[in-house]
Amino acid sequence: MKGAPASEPASRNNRIEWLLRKIQLLEGLESFEYQQLVEHAELYELARRQVIYLRGDPGDSIYFVHGGRVKCSKVTRDGKELTLAYRGAGECFGELEVFGQEPRDEMAEAMKNAIITSIPAELMLSLLERHPVMCRKFAMLIARRRRAMETKLEHLVFRDVPAKLSALLLELAEDFGVPHEEGTSISLKITHQEMANLIGSTRETVSLTLAQFRDNEAILINGRTVTVTSKTRLRALI
Repeated sequence: MKGAPASEPASRNNRIEWLLRKIQLLEGLESFEYQQLVEHAELYELARRQVIYLRGDPGDSIYFVHGGRVKCSKVTRDGKELTLAYRGAGECFGELEVFGQEPRDEMAEAMKNAIITSIPAELMLSLLERHPVMCRKFAMLIARRRRAMETKLEHLVFRDVPAKLSALLLELAEDFGVPHEEGTSISLKITHQEMANLIGSTRETVSLTLAQFRDNEAILINGRTVTVTSKTRLRALI
C-alpha cells in the first residue's frame, strides 16, 4: 500500500499523536506510550478505491481510521464479493491479527478519500497486556463484531432478498440517517452493487427490489440517495 508522502518528521509526529489521542480505544495511555505508538506508526492518506491489503498479505498490524471510510470484504477467485463491514472515523480494522498475526483472510480498501494509521500488532498486544481497561474495551469490540457477523450470516442463510434488503436499509438509516421532509435520508452514498455485496445478492435483484419498495411507498430514490419514508413497511418485510 502506498499513501501520500509524509510531511516533515516533527509535524508528522505531532499529527499522528493528535490523531491517535482521538481514538477511544487508546484512551488512558501514558504520554510515553503515545510516543511509542508514534515512533512505530505509519500514516497513510488514501484515494478512493485504493487497496490497503489483500487476502494473503501479512497480518502484522492493526489499522485505525481517522477520516473517510474503509470497506472490508471477502472476494472469491472469480471476482464475487461479499462486503463484511464498513469502518469509519474512530474505528479500527484488521484487529484479529493482533493475536495471531496470520495472513489476512479478507481485503480492505478505501471507499472514499481516507486517512488511516497502522500500528504493529506486537506493539498493540503489549499495550493490551499492560492495560486491563483497554483490553476489556478491545474484547467488547470483538464481541460486538462477532455478534454482528453472526446476525449477518443468519440473514444471508434464512432470509429472502426483500427481507435482507429491508434490514440493510433500516440499519443504514440508523447509522447514517439524516432528517428529511419525507422521512430519513441515508447520507451514505452506496451503489446498488455495493448493497448487493452487503446482502449476498446481485445488482439486478437489488435494483428490482428497490423499485418494488419505491412503488410500495417505503422509500424514495434520487440517484444514489435513498430516503426511507416508511420504516414500518420495511420492518413488516423482515
